[in-house]
Amino acid sequence: MSVAKGERVGFFGGIKKLYRGVIGELKKVHWPTKKEIAAYTVVVIFAVFLVGMGIWIIDTVVSFIMKILIG
Repeated sequence: MSVAKGERVGFFGGIKKLYRGVIGELKKVHWPTKKEIAAYTVVVIFAVFLVGMGIWIIDTVVSFIMKILIG
């Protein structure tokens, strides 16, 4: 269904065009395999752990410094 530039499309024609566009884009998507998903999950969990440890260490150091300064 090719529409010339500036030509009006009805409500249902617009929905049909949108649906075809969405389906076309979904066909281009590279869907990860189960193995890739597992690997990505491990990487994310490890990164969250490292960031959490970093925040914990910074919080501990700042708390220690504040206790020394406040008394």
